[in-house]
Amino acid sequence: MALKRVMVLTGGGDCPGLNAVIRGIVKRASQEKDWEVIGCIESFNGVLREPTEVVELTEKTVEGLQIQGGTILGTTNKGGPFEWPVKNPDGSWTTVDRSDEMIRKLGYMDVDAVINIGGDGSQRISLGLAKKGLNIVGVPKTIDNDLSSTDYTFGFQTAVQICTEAIDKLVTTAASHNRVFIMEVMGRDAGWIALHSAIAGGADICLIPEMPYDIEKIKEKIEQRYNKRRGYCIIVVAEGAKPKGGSIVGTQTGEVGYQHVKLGGIGNQLAAELKAAGVDHDIRCTILGHLQRGGTPIAFDRILASEFGVRAMELVIEGQFGQMVAYRHPEVVSVSLEEAVRAQNLVDPNSRLVHTAKGLGIEFGD
Repeated sequence: MALKRVMVLTGGGDCPGLNAVIRGIVKRASQEKDWEVIGCIESFNGVLREPTEVVELTEKTVEGLQIQGGTILGTTNKGGPFEWPVKNPDGSWTTVDRSDEMIRKLGYMDVDAVINIGGDGSQRISLGLAKKGLNIVGVPKTIDNDLSSTDYTFGFQTAVQICTEAIDKLVTTAASHNRVFIMEVMGRDAGWIALHSAIAGGADICLIPEMPYDIEKIKEKIEQRYNKRRGYCIIVVAEGAKPKGGSIVGTQTGEVGYQHVKLGGIGNQLAAELKAAGVDHDIRCTILGHLQRGGTPIAFDRILASEFGVRAMELVIEGQFGQMVAYRHPEVVSVSLEEAVRAQNLVDPNSRLVHTAKGLGIEFGD
């Protein structure tokens, strides 16, 4: 009996729980007599490169993998089958579409199906390849929790836990020195990490992209936190936050094949804005950066990632392609790739969670 082959890959930013998904896929496939699993190195790059970079994935390969952060397959957010970077003779760079070539190569490799684990950009690639006839299934991945077709993405809760623990540590030093501490967190256009960690950590101010802030309201809240000259204040700011009438803080990296604006710097900008507005308390800024992406996934994310991996493999076995697995409490379901990338999941300023935060006295500056 000829074996069927599924290729697994991880794309976009790394995320706690990626390895647990890979393990779930392999463990489920091992229960079938006619399926084998291979892993592609650094998203689709392993197929597009010469020589090809793929590895066999077996139960032995993934043993104990659920506790490891990162991804054993490597990942990238540069390039891809539709925009492969090519250097011109004059030293400049351009991109070419290698998707048809890659699909033909997958055929030569006897790959019957692909499972693409990644966020919004990765699933847009999945959709484009599905439209070209590739048998593909998506698994949602992002610490930002910004995919609208799933209640949660794995990695998000781990990122929130890391941010919350950081706030816990900042509180003690802020109180000791009567300081204003600004903590900048990730999330791109979505404020989920900032909102959840601000509530869990007991922050005084939370600034998110969905609710542009008025610096005077932030100043007023800070002064309320100080009794004469004694007090402290904790501010959580999402990297995509911006003042009313202002814009996000970010830079074009110039990296070949990297399409996003690199966000970061709002924490220090906010500190400068507060000083300019007349806040004379000692202000310090902490940028967590990639600490939020690394390390061991918490139990919630290990479980969710395992569920996603098992269900993705079952979709392949059932021949249900062009789908992405999703969590809709309490079930793990599947949605079309078209639905998966239709809209972002952003914080609703009128949501229950924002109402709760305001009920706790958290200031958004809106």
